[in-house]
Amino acid sequence: MVDKKKQFSILATLLVISSNFIPFVVCHGIIPADVSKLNQWITENVKEFAAQNAANGQNGTGLDAVLATAEASPQVITVNQQGPGDFKTITDAVKSIPPENTKRVIIKIGPGEYKEKITIDPSRKFVTFFGDPSIPKIMYDASAAQYGTVNSSTVAVEGDYFMAVNIEFVNSCPPPDAKRFDQQAVALRVTGDKAAFHNCRFIGFQDTLCDFIGRHLFKDCYIEGTVDFIFGDGQSIYLNSTIKSVATGLSVITAHARQEVSGASGFAFVHCKIIGSGDTYLGRAWKFSPRVIFAYTFMGEHINDIGWLNGMTGEPTKNDKQVFYGEYQCSGPGAETTGRAKFAKILTDEEVQPFLSLNYLNGTSWVLHPPKV
Repeated sequence: MVDKKKQFSILATLLVISSNFIPFVVCHGIIPADVSKLNQWITENVKEFAAQNAANGQNGTGLDAVLATAEASPQVITVNQQGPGDFKTITDAVKSIPPENTKRVIIKIGPGEYKEKITIDPSRKFVTFFGDPSIPKIMYDASAAQYGTVNSSTVAVEGDYFMAVNIEFVNSCPPPDAKRFDQQAVALRVTGDKAAFHNCRFIGFQDTLCDFIGRHLFKDCYIEGTVDFIFGDGQSIYLNSTIKSVATGLSVITAHARQEVSGASGFAFVHCKIIGSGDTYLGRAWKFSPRVIFAYTFMGEHINDIGWLNGMTGEPTKNDKQVFYGEYQCSGPGAETTGRAKFAKILTDEEVQPFLSLNYLNGTSWVLHPPKV
């Protein structure tokens, strides 16, 4: 990951204002400990647009004004490789959206594999990729050697208010060679704010998912990789998702990049499942003050007893007091905490509470159910 520092600094400078300085607000809508009650919690806290609008009139809070306007009159366009549709490629569909669009554009994507490298630039907001129930695949084979890590992504989401439903994002580059340092290959990079991913899959090896900057929700997703395969400075909740290591040796799930203790960013994994292979660590520090929390998560036996690494090399560093690695009521053979690194935290009820609410993302103003298309 040696080429990431320069790229991270450039994008962080441009986007940090909108995504990093967001206070915690604790509310009554806490994610329940009982997973059987999770669907009820979702029903109560994540609403369809019409229901949210009705609720807004009662409680006076409301969706973001620009989002409410965008959702009021959505446009649907179709992509189909083999049958009738507006476009044959997703790239052409994205290009058809006018810059500075103010309406939700739902790109309905037909089944199959789409070999494309796609960027949704910052001027194109309110874009939805809505996949066929068969879960169409968007794939490309770019690597850090060709593009740099960050720009190797198969799909880059730079516009705000993006949503993806039933999509598989794949970087099809082969597994990295341990002797080289330029073979990272990103399936998805998201730097847009207020993005949500429902029932999506992210497939790669090293650096699969670049959750770079902004507030994001990943719900009912599947993420696969080897080293640092969820990385970035995102402020995100991963809910009811499966995380699979496919490593044959060392594996690290997260590499978070919060730079200061006062920063609002962090990854919160809630009611997730960690499976797979390799000598797996839950996370390691990319920047000086990473923050990662696992709550109510099943951890397989491949999780290393130490659980966490501090620096990128695994060697002790001087910033033990600046990292925030937390675990709360996790289960499974890898969840035993007696051998955990000294700088990891076993969180109390009070400490974990801010991460168990959509308010961690200010989500009550923008998180909606997927549209019915």
